[in-house]
Amino acid sequence: MKILVINAGSSSLKYQLIDMETEEMLAKGVCERIGIDGIISGSTADGRKFKYEVELKDHTAAFNEVNKNLISGECKVIDDISEISAVGHRIVQGGALFKESVLVTEEVIAGIESLIDLAPLHNAAHIQGINACRSVFGTELPEVVVFDNAFHSTMPPEAYIFPIPYEYYEKYKVRRYGFHGTSHRFVSARCAEVMGKDLKDIKLITCHLGNGSSITAIKDGKVIDTSMGLTPLDGFIMGTRCGGVDPSAIVYVQKKEGWTPEQTSEIINKKSGCLGISGISSDDRDLAAAEAAGNERAALARSIQRYQVRKFIGSYVAAMDGVDAIVFTGGIGENTTDLRADVCNHLTYLGVKIDEAVNEKLRKGAEGEISTPDSKVRVFVLPTNEELLIARDTRDIVEKLNK
Repeated sequence: MKILVINAGSSSLKYQLIDMETEEMLAKGVCERIGIDGIISGSTADGRKFKYEVELKDHTAAFNEVNKNLISGECKVIDDISEISAVGHRIVQGGALFKESVLVTEEVIAGIESLIDLAPLHNAAHIQGINACRSVFGTELPEVVVFDNAFHSTMPPEAYIFPIPYEYYEKYKVRRYGFHGTSHRFVSARCAEVMGKDLKDIKLITCHLGNGSSITAIKDGKVIDTSMGLTPLDGFIMGTRCGGVDPSAIVYVQKKEGWTPEQTSEIINKKSGCLGISGISSDDRDLAAAEAAGNERAALARSIQRYQVRKFIGSYVAAMDGVDAIVFTGGIGENTTDLRADVCNHLTYLGVKIDEAVNEKLRKGAEGEISTPDSKVRVFVLPTNEELLIARDTRDIVEKLNK
């Protein structure tokens, strides 16, 4: 069985074709600048690559290019599109409507559409992706939607209810939903597997650290809390997002600067975080280089990030009354060895000890344990694979459908 995994954005479409017999990626790529002009690039598992400019007036045009590159040209990996058994779509916001992955139906599309206000850029684009997929591949090809926040649906009310007038939860469903759920679900399952334990028998903190970052507490196999909130803005400092900030600070500056709600959203989502503090970049690699060159604001941005990661880990240890393992994943979590060392070296009160030499080696997709044998809490670096998790869910649902 071959599964095509799709992540549609407002002006982009990422894809991977995965052979579920081996769970290996056959081809991947991205269509960019949809509705503007168009660039598509991609590669195959055996190292073939392509990149070219082409008019992409909409997502249907992008799907046609994906189709073409999968079945023809120097980078073809299948002979016919009929070899694809199903399509799995990443959906950012499932709200309280969807607590698990489901087969696409007209009712499901309507449900995703009803949640656009909670994720206006993402959910609208996902619907475009689903409709474009149907237009190109037909409605007979099964499609499955995998929701980014579904893993977090087990949170108790004390974790997801915001302390604002309850009527806004009742009227508008304003609450904590959490995101990066596919990543947290993948690495938590993998951590339990590596430890040789059932996920239900361990207390786990998973740290997805990248340009967007979130931390999740998992107890008895269920999420009990996560750092992102109604949107991916909440939590701690990220590449361009501010994370948790005293709301009155935002209101105060908003009044002083005369920002509209749209301008305020632009500032706190796209111009804050590490970019806002450093004034240089949202990319940790740029900040690390600047810090090494003596840039104090770059150093401050990285220091804030580490401090806040430590705070969230500590609070989740308290929430779960202990922790058995901590996982680092995501672009920064998997590659930034000095961040991992800094965080772990400030968790000595938990009995955390790491092997500095092993920590330095684990990067660029390497998996392993960085804690020492006498560490009271085990610490792992586990590369995430959200596309594979989406493909697995898609396969499972399609196989049930065919029974």
